[in-house]
Amino acid sequence: MMDDEDLNRIGSARGNAFDTMFLIQMIEHHEGAIDMAETEKQQGLYGPAKTLADDIITSQTAEITQMREML
Repeated sequence: MMDDEDLNRIGSARGNAFDTMFLIQMIEHHEGAIDMAETEKQQGLYGPAKTLADDIITSQTAEITQMREML
């Protein structure tokens, strides 16, 4: 979670620095979605809900990989 200092840095960043901070924050956001899906799976999802969690994990992992390559 970002604190006020993080928000101020993002707000004052320009150009490549802003892009980098944006990508870092998006990676953290996607990692949170993966963590949530994995936690829900461990608690016993099945059927369509499990399929959705698996899809979230797969797609978010791919997007994280792509964003890391941009850094």
